[in-house]
Amino acid sequence: MNSPPKPPTKINSRGHPTDFEQIIQAKSLNFVGREFVFTAINNFLHRHRHGYFTIIGAPGSGKSAILAKYVTNNPQVIYYNAELEGKNRADEFLINICTQLINQYSLNYTSLPNNATEGSWFFSSLLQQISDELEPHQKLIIAIDGLNCIDRNSQPSGTNLFYLPRYLPDKVYFLLTRRPFLRDKSGLLIETPSQSLDLADYPEENRRDIQAYIQNYLTPLTPLPYEGRGGQDYSPPLVGEGLGERSSLKSWLSNHQVNEEEFSNLLTTLSENNFMYVSQIVGAIAENFYPESFECDQLPPGLEAYYQQHLHKMFPPEQDTEHSTDVLNVLIQQQKAISVEALAQTAAAIAQIIDTDEYEVEEVLENWLEFLQQQKIASETHYSLYHSSFRDWLGKQQIKPSEKYPRT
Repeated sequence: MNSPPKPPTKINSRGHPTDFEQIIQAKSLNFVGREFVFTAINNFLHRHRHGYFTIIGAPGSGKSAILAKYVTNNPQVIYYNAELEGKNRADEFLINICTQLINQYSLNYTSLPNNATEGSWFFSSLLQQISDELEPHQKLIIAIDGLNCIDRNSQPSGTNLFYLPRYLPDKVYFLLTRRPFLRDKSGLLIETPSQSLDLADYPEENRRDIQAYIQNYLTPLTPLPYEGRGGQDYSPPLVGEGLGERSSLKSWLSNHQVNEEEFSNLLTTLSENNFMYVSQIVGAIAENFYPESFECDQLPPGLEAYYQQHLHKMFPPEQDTEHSTDVLNVLIQQQKAISVEALAQTAAAIAQIIDTDEYEVEEVLENWLEFLQQQKIASETHYSLYHSSFRDWLGKQQIKPSEKYPRT
């Protein structure tokens, strides 16, 4: 079936569609660290003639910012964001990405074929054409953010997400980001070199980057030198150069007589290596959301809205939620435990608590994998919600268990 005509993709001067360029700029603002990720990407690109590199991480772990910063530093990279509204469908992806390729590499097409969105044939053809023309030192890199957001119903079952090619020509690479997933339900069948980097496997590096991110807001901007303006040596920072949140955070700490180092250490601990949590707290302080003192159990509206999105995805309207609510209440009630080991539960333990079949519990946990932490303890997999503040927020939502769930 022929696809309906689509308006042309608006491309900015750097080659990215305008709506994507706005995301790239926003996500890469105040970016710090993550060198271990960029090193892994560069090593992969130099080691293999083509392939897929995937960054995996929990919500708010900084995946989108990493990809945006990489694209900022490498503007020749083709970029697509599946998290934007309307961009999670396969047909939209193919139209957008093929248009970018045609424009950037000046391919001889005045329009896309009517059946360009029927599978990967046209997309793969473009990749091969570009590969054939690349110089030995050149690479075609396509970055796709948010594979977990893709609408799998927008294409036939059994096909690769977004019809991504099973095979790749030389010098063609994909950089992907996605939340945790089951390997056998990845949605990708590929026969080309591939590598995954799970951010959760680098706790020390993540903590160091979180500390640097916070310190970035506590460090005054370097003044810009004047050039022959009345003998003055420096100019003040301009509006929009990041002064707002930096000065507001420092002023708030000073006004409340809070030691900067102590605050930095506290926020680093509370963050649990989650950049979304830190950025929302810093932004809320800058907007005077905490006029008296910082209360960690009082979440900024932006973070609550983020968690509301999680909850909506965990409980889709068409799904039977009997077992889901019971499992969630078990995970929520772990909030008073101290150690990470105590916070985690096996599927079998949860099944025993709520008096149901272990298979039912495993199915719920598999559906929620992107919102969970997994730990191997004595050869068993233990589960907990990915962040303490999310767990605490869920505990206030009055999620009712089923009748057979024991009240405590």
